[in-house]
Parts: sequence; C-alpha cells; structure tokens
Amino acid sequence: MMSNEKQTIHDFDINIIYEYFSNTERQGPGNSKETLKALSFITGLTEKSKIADIGCGTGGQTITLGHNTSCEIIGIDLWQDFIEKFNRNSFNQNLQDRVKGIVGNMENLPFHEEELDLIWSEGSIYNIGFERGINEWRKYLKIGGYIAVTENTWFSEERPEEIQEFWQKAYPEIDTIPNKVAQMQKAGYLPIATYMLPETIWTDYYSKQALRIDDFLKKHKGNKTAEDFASSQLYESNLYHKYKAYYGYMFYIGKRVK
Repeated sequence: MMSNEKQTIHDFDINIIYEYFSNTERQGPGNSKETLKALSFITGLTEKSKIADIGCGTGGQTITLGHNTSCEIIGIDLWQDFIEKFNRNSFNQNLQDRVKGIVGNMENLPFHEEELDLIWSEGSIYNIGFERGINEWRKYLKIGGYIAVTENTWFSEERPEEIQEFWQKAYPEIDTIPNKVAQMQKAGYLPIATYMLPETIWTDYYSKQALRIDDFLKKHKGNKTAEDFASSQLYESNLYHKYKAYYGYMFYIGKRVK
C-alpha cells in the first residue's frame, strides 16, 4: 500500500491545496529576477499590447510584469480567493488600470483569436498539460506573438527509479528538453529561448513552505487529509534535494510563426 507521503498533489481535495497556497506570493517555484530574465527575450511590447497570465495564482509574477511593461495584463485563475488577493495587490501597487485578475479556466480562455501579444504561464501549464496548452492557446496569439512558460523537465535521459515513479504519477507529461522544444516547434512556434531556472527557486520555495507547515497543521489538527497533504509536500521537498541533478524547471519561450 502506498504511504501517505508518496501521494502527489493531485490526490488531495482542491480546497486543501488552495488554502495551503493562498497566503504565498507565488504558488510555485519562481521569483521576480527570473520573470524579468524571461521578459528580456520578448520584443515589441507597447502600451497597446495585451498580455494574458494563465494560471496566475495570486499574481506574484503578474505584478512584476505590470511594473516592467506598459501593457494591459489579464491574469486568469480558477480560484476566486487567489483572484481577490491578486486584485488587492494590483490596487495597492497602483496597477489596477492595466493589471487585473479574473476568474477563468485555462481550458476555455475568454479571448478572441489573435487578441494577445504575449501568453505567460509560470508553474501552471501542467494543469492542462504542456503540449495541449501550447497548442490550444496558440490561436489567441497574434502572428509574431510570444508564449513564455515554465515546465518541469528531465535533465537526463535516465534517472533513479524513485524520482521517475514519483513524477510519472504526478505529471506523466514530464519529458526531456529536446522533446519539449520539439513539441513547441511542432505546435507552430519558433523556439526563442530555452534555459534552466536556478536551484534557488526551488530551495527558496520549499523553505518558505516549511515555515508555514506548522501553522497549517495547527489549524487543521486532527484532519487527516490536511496532515497527509503536508506530509506529501515535505516528501516532494526531500525528493528535490535528493534528485535535483535529474529534473527542474525550464523556461520555454516561443514566437508564433503560423
């Protein structure tokens, strides 16, 4: 029988997951420095350009985009509480005229074909799957528009069985860098940049989680689902520290050419 710690995030009640991540600036690995590095590969943005941040969470990266472009930016996430926090942050930083969050589903985006100049998605495309996401979202981009996504990726052709089994269950679409780039090209994009995000985005992400787990467990004392979820997150963190040479986040940036 599989132990609780080996459950993946998708095995749990969605409300537990959202609550656990609701008080964080970002709901996945990443930081402003890396957002800006990816943005540096995007050219031609003006105040008339429109960006969609898909699976924006509470909007940590979206706010960074807002401060460093003059574009209209729409953040989309399924969870109402995330969007409410997003919009409070946008207002508090005087970005509300250009940067707003809306509740929506990445499987049915509220845009017209060729409406967007840039599609952004950090730490969230796995919810729909990388290949499906880049294919289905392409129609919303103008010809010459960009897509920039982070994706969990194998760094080698072979890896230890423990980490292979974990990610195969958690995200069967995890694949190697050449295969991800080939999927992007096949979907009608010119690959512009492909690079590995630093280990620190993961170690910082997990260390911030560790600080919250005690409070989370106190609040849900006796709730086995919450306890199992916290255990699963600690297990995932331990796996990363043990096997980080074999996988991590890559930024994939492409330009729509057809």
